[in-house]
Amino acid sequence: MNYFKRFLKYAIPYKWTGIFGIIFNIFYAFFTTLSYIILMPTLNVLFEETEKVYTKPELTSFSGQKIKAYFNDLLNYYVTYNNENYGAEKTLMYIIVIVVFVFLLKNIFGYLGQVCLAFLKNDVLKDLRIIYYNKISNLSIPYFSDQNKGDIISRATTDLNNINNTYLTLVIIFIREPLNIVFTLCAMLITSLELSIFIFVFIPLAGLLISAISKKIKKQSGEIFYKNGVFLGLIEESISGLKIIKNYTAEALFAKKFNDQTVEIKNLSNKLSIRESIASPLSEFLGILTIGSILWYGGKMVLIDQSLASGTFVGFMAAAYNILSPAKAIAKANNNVKIGDASAKRFFEVLDTEDSIKEVSDPLEIDDFKNEIEFKNIYFKYNDQYVLENFSLKIPKGKTVAFVGQSGSGKSTLANLITRFYDVEKGEILIDGINIKNISKKSLRNLMGVVAQDPILFNDSVKNNILLGNTNASFDSVQEAAKAANAHDFIENLPEKYETNVGERGDELSGGQKQRVSIARAILKNAPIMILDEATSALDSESEKFVQNELDIIMKNRTSMVIAHRLSTIQNSDLIIVMRDGKIIEQGKHTELLNKNGDYAKLVAMQTI
Repeated sequence: MNYFKRFLKYAIPYKWTGIFGIIFNIFYAFFTTLSYIILMPTLNVLFEETEKVYTKPELTSFSGQKIKAYFNDLLNYYVTYNNENYGAEKTLMYIIVIVVFVFLLKNIFGYLGQVCLAFLKNDVLKDLRIIYYNKISNLSIPYFSDQNKGDIISRATTDLNNINNTYLTLVIIFIREPLNIVFTLCAMLITSLELSIFIFVFIPLAGLLISAISKKIKKQSGEIFYKNGVFLGLIEESISGLKIIKNYTAEALFAKKFNDQTVEIKNLSNKLSIRESIASPLSEFLGILTIGSILWYGGKMVLIDQSLASGTFVGFMAAAYNILSPAKAIAKANNNVKIGDASAKRFFEVLDTEDSIKEVSDPLEIDDFKNEIEFKNIYFKYNDQYVLENFSLKIPKGKTVAFVGQSGSGKSTLANLITRFYDVEKGEILIDGINIKNISKKSLRNLMGVVAQDPILFNDSVKNNILLGNTNASFDSVQEAAKAANAHDFIENLPEKYETNVGERGDELSGGQKQRVSIARAILKNAPIMILDEATSALDSESEKFVQNELDIIMKNRTSMVIAHRLSTIQNSDLIIVMRDGKIIEQGKHTELLNKNGDYAKLVAMQTI
């Protein structure tokens, strides 16, 4: 129930909606009971078993028996009065009108309670979706490298819907249904103490049996939700990598993975359904046993002992049967608590995840870059393998530094570290002498424009993808950035020009076009520090040359870190760093390094062939 209590905190802003929902459901429970009680005088009139009372009674005492006798005599007085003056038919009509009115009130309050519940559920669901999205968008990159994308999506959809539907429904069920039972039991106790004893045997017996059945539901629910997450991840991977799957004719392999996963989910769902489904028929069967006992014992009171009016007995039976539905709802709710807890555990695990890239309590806000970037004796490793060891380098403001070397030498890692997508294990990264860990992540990243090797575009217009660099920029500025990235001409030829939607992951554009839009985005940001990670790798030779000329012009006014495999694009750099196994093995300008005839010269020679 800890998850349940925690979940209810999110409903506090909408407490009045919840309070009105509770009030309406209390009235619903009251009029539900009253609708069965009101049947008793109706049936007694039909059976002509109403005791004749000619004098209007007075309440002389507030004891339970006196109150019961008073209301019974008062009702009989009015029935007698109407029978004597207007006839039994008109009396029956009056009672029927009252019965209809009571049922109308019952359904009105039930409807209002359901509407309040729906509003409350939708409000809380909206808030939790926003909280979840904000949480995952603020978690650091290392978290997602260890997670299944489908599982993250499943927690935000399936699990959140389960929590919302079970927990908020439980609030109403645990208020309305127990009250329904209490009101009905009170009415039955007043009507006949002897018959009511049978009901008290049924409720605890059903509760014990159903509780025993539902013990494993929470565990199995958690397993199903996890498998659904893996299932969604497999679909996402299959769609993203469909070209590769088809190219390697691996359809059968992935189909087998998909089939295996769905079979596992089916088997777990079947086991869970067995346990879930048995609660309702079991409670109903126990209820019928109780009803059978009441029929036997109550029938004796009516037919043999004649100590109970037949109309009262039939009304009592209807009220007794009214207990079955609330009892079944509570039994089912007990199972749903287990399902809700399993989903809540998975959902709140994400909300409780601590960001591995933490900010200090009072981070510095900086909006300018003045002197230099310094990597000072830094160490970094992925898992147990060091990628950078005792790495040191200073990059003065306004200089362009290029990083070259074999794959895995640590080049891209430097870009990830300076943007604080990851944190160093040891050492420091300083900007103007300030450790970047003491700078707020937002202001740090505002200093940098990044063009990654794999251009990432969003399912939106070309214009809006470029505007990510500066959401306040004018359309003229967007066009200027696109021209600088050699993107303007192809954009103008698109069906809707800058308003053309680029599709999922930008798949409506070619690789080179996506890269140019990505470069335009970085140019529009106009950040003092540029990080280019294979920025021209997806361009054809002609576009690469044009874009590189533009980048050279742009980088002259900025501090730039350029990570490149194509060495022809970095020949004008102020400094070239040659890396191997996380260490600097050579550094200098293009001509200097060629003259050394070392690793850099060999790399140039290989690309010249």
